[in-house]
Amino acid sequence: MSDLLTVKNLSTQFQTERGIAHAVRFVNFSIKSGETMGIVGESGSGKSVTAKSIMRLVESQNGKIVSGEMILENIDLAKQTEKHMQKIRGNSVAMIFQDPMTSLNPLLKVGSQIAEVLRFHKGMTKQQAQKEAISLMTQISIPSPEKRYHQYPHEFSGGMLQRLMIAISLACKPKLLIADEPTTALDVTIQAQILRLMKELQQQYGMAILMITHDLGVVAEICDKVSVMYAGEIVESTSVENIFEQPLHPYTKALMDSRPKLGYREKTLKSIEGSPPDLSKEINGCPFAPRCTVKIEKCLTEKPALKQMVPSHWAACHVAEAAVKEGDEHLDNNLITS
Repeated sequence: MSDLLTVKNLSTQFQTERGIAHAVRFVNFSIKSGETMGIVGESGSGKSVTAKSIMRLVESQNGKIVSGEMILENIDLAKQTEKHMQKIRGNSVAMIFQDPMTSLNPLLKVGSQIAEVLRFHKGMTKQQAQKEAISLMTQISIPSPEKRYHQYPHEFSGGMLQRLMIAISLACKPKLLIADEPTTALDVTIQAQILRLMKELQQQYGMAILMITHDLGVVAEICDKVSVMYAGEIVESTSVENIFEQPLHPYTKALMDSRPKLGYREKTLKSIEGSPPDLSKEINGCPFAPRCTVKIEKCLTEKPALKQMVPSHWAACHVAEAAVKEGDEHLDNNLITS
């Protein structure tokens, strides 16, 4: 099966008061139809900027795509005019944003916001769009959809609002759905319902999903493969099974160790010491080196490239590369203390 979306060497930057911030740097990945890919990492790692770059929404936020290609079925999204992108957004590619509370217009009835997408992209009449919107609300388990159609966002719970965002995103049956932290503001029970709903709709429509999240539990639940981002770059990429069973990059391992575990009795949870680098400044060597507990001398001066370390498993790490070559899990003799 050919790739639905292929991202090649994507770099995005923003003009800030402190200078140019290189938010995304030479990112590469691909997604096939029916596949779910997760992008994980700390806040500020470039996950949402990557998603907004694909949707071509960074320009409205003082951002600029400076290089790269984003090929969606032979169309390079990076080269499309804003007028053409308006026809693509919500149609071929749709996005669920982080906070449903602020993503919907509080002054408009929810039904009209779903119907607007159908009228714009599908040319439906007002009556046709209303009928289809009610059908979508029924499909995503909104109770009394005929009544709810005429209500305002403040009359819905957080979980219901997220369902409405999914309905808007799926109104035109997109080929690619980008979900940016779709369960962040929801309790665990509603999270499970939303994830189950997304999987069911994916099977029904055969669409690809790009899941942006910091929650490794969400990745384990819904994703087929995952890329780990740090400082605007992908530092590890493999199947979801490999990322949990055999993470290669020290940053990925640190993320795994920081998860609370069942039966955990320690007084404090493990955390990653230090802070991510300032993306407006030049980074020498590995961007994770200042926080890494297993770094070697080479990490401080030479930037590691994203390489295939073992079959179907890529990582950008000198330590991992050396360990794989030697067949050891760690290189304890060559460690540098922080």
